[in-house]
Amino acid sequence: MSIFEIIMLVCFGAAWPLSIYKSYTSRSTKGKSASFLVVILIGYAAGIMHKIFHQYDGVVYLYLLNFLMVLTDLLIYLRNSRLAAKTLEMP
Repeated sequence: MSIFEIIMLVCFGAAWPLSIYKSYTSRSTKGKSASFLVVILIGYAAGIMHKIFHQYDGVVYLYLLNFLMVLTDLLIYLRNSRLAAKTLEMP
């Protein structure tokens, strides 16, 4: 277990709750990129796989927590995209 890996994950993870809150309340996709969120998910998934198969320790839970927060943000992005599409359809 590396203290530097823990610090990195805590710092990265600290930003996601605010991002999720803003996405949810704004009901907009402005300033968001689904492809960026997917790339971040892939990175966290790779970190999780590394921890499971090569160096299992408690840090895997930080990777998992960050993965779930980014996934939540992506799901809200998709919801907001649908809301925007419905708004455009209305006369």
